[in-house]
Amino acid sequence: MGTALAMVLLWLPVLLTPISCLLQRDQDPNPPIKNLRMDPRTKSLTWDIHGNVSAIECCINSRSNTKAKKNRFCKFYVLPKCKASNYTVKVTTIDGETFSTWIQYPKQEGNPEAAPQNLDCQVHDKDFLTCSWAVGKEAPSDVQYYFYLENMNTNQKWECSDYTANELGQHIQCQFDDVSQFSEGQYRFLARGTSNESTVPCSELITFLPDIEKLIAPKITVSCNQSLAFMKWNMSSHFHKNFDYKLEIQQRSDPPFIQMAPLKNSFMLTNPGTFTVRIRALTILKSPGQWSTPQRFVCDYEENAFLQIWLTSSLIALATLVTVGTALLLCKRYSVLKMLFPPIPHVKDPTGDNFQDEKMMAWEDCKRTQQECPVAEVQLLRET
Repeated sequence: MGTALAMVLLWLPVLLTPISCLLQRDQDPNPPIKNLRMDPRTKSLTWDIHGNVSAIECCINSRSNTKAKKNRFCKFYVLPKCKASNYTVKVTTIDGETFSTWIQYPKQEGNPEAAPQNLDCQVHDKDFLTCSWAVGKEAPSDVQYYFYLENMNTNQKWECSDYTANELGQHIQCQFDDVSQFSEGQYRFLARGTSNESTVPCSELITFLPDIEKLIAPKITVSCNQSLAFMKWNMSSHFHKNFDYKLEIQQRSDPPFIQMAPLKNSFMLTNPGTFTVRIRALTILKSPGQWSTPQRFVCDYEENAFLQIWLTSSLIALATLVTVGTALLLCKRYSVLKMLFPPIPHVKDPTGDNFQDEKMMAWEDCKRTQQECPVAEVQLLRET
């Protein structure tokens, strides 16, 4: 019984190893490559060559075969930090023989059941990023979780500053209030656990922000009459620019029907009457956005209601123009009369004593015209 169990344990790793990466020269005393290692700084799997080789390939968990660069290393775009993966190197020698070896990265530490469970992240309501997780089933009683966001292109990191905790005070959710601060690219969403009792593994999610966005629902505005309803809306997102739209319309008591909007942000409905409509946005290679709240519109009033509104507005505008025109005309007319009939100056009594404060008009001989009457010079003789 013990021998059989030992044989099973011996062959189990071999059976689980991918065929394309199968070790074909077991325990070779002089392997063509040695010292297989991962460099997390450069994200490169490297080794030392100790023989004549013609080709080297790398694979991760039986997939993603990658040809080695100059037979010296394989470079990877993303390296996981929480879940261990098998990195296998397959070597073909000049003689045509094959050899393979592998390492596991990263090294698994702690109880996986203590790690944050069911990590999920979502961009929602245009501006918000919320990530949530559950406490590990076998997590220590004093466990606490912390969340980080990392840009895989720039290696820039953000630590969560807005947590939501459960009744025990353990963090189970993080929210960022402004996703516009995050540039385009691939991100790592990382939840780490700490405890004084034991090591707690981390959990991670690697994806693009546009891929986890839950599109908001546009809000519809309508202008209508008995014959036509013109619906219009606007859509906004920090990560998507091109959208299609699906409308669900129900007129009166008729069954609702689905209509794709032929125009990008508007739709015309003929003979609308009273109708209810809701809308959702769609984009390529992504699940549809959420449906909007149903909106009800009544379009039973007469078509000439628009004409009446237009006439009323026109009359108000016309009355305003007439009033302003009349005022300008009166002002202009008063100025013309003043020019045609200037005020005639009156002669002051030079013997009077109180003429200093009265207004005097200058009389200039050089500005006389032919129309002015001659003025006789008057002399005042003192009686003797």
